Amino acid sequence: MTSPRLKQLYPKETIAREVARLAQEISEDFRDEEVLMVGVLNGSFLFFADLVRSISIPIKVDFVRLASYGSETQSSGIVEIRKDLEMPLENRNVVIVEDIIDSGLTIETLCHRLQLRRPKSLKVCTLIDKKARREVDFQADYVGLTLDDGFVIGYGLDLDEKYRNLDEIYLVETA
Repeated sequence: MTSPRLKQLYPKETIAREVARLAQEISEDFRDEEVLMVGVLNGSFLFFADLVRSISIPIKVDFVRLASYGSETQSSGIVEIRKDLEMPLENRNVVIVEDIIDSGLTIETLCHRLQLRRPKSLKVCTLIDKKARREVDFQADYVGLTLDDGFVIGYGLDLDEKYRNLDEIYLVETA
């Protein structure tokens, strides 16, 4: 398999600046309160780690892992929880941390499922908001970077489980 052609999209300095800004917004919004930060595995792990280290309020962390069925490039909207949360959500402030929101189907389904657990509040933070393929009307509460369209890798985002370890985000060029 040949390596894909990559074009740098977001350098590490840009990513770090956005992570710091998002952490400050979350810290200000939940001033004097504790927040349960929920990382969506696997893609958010680097973003999640950097984000929670930058938050200045008391937090707890937990993780969820989802599987969305469909083709490689498009979700069917059928979402299965592969790893569920271990902490209860009732009467807690919860912030879901995603690497990228694309169609919106997976995150919308997760939010609906977690709302049934009666959190005090439920917010979504995404590093990248890609609206070109949005299939549902979903807007994250905290957005780092926006992307019109294209397939991106690095900083936790993968191509066939590769390239997650890159410290910058690249656009995979086609043709």
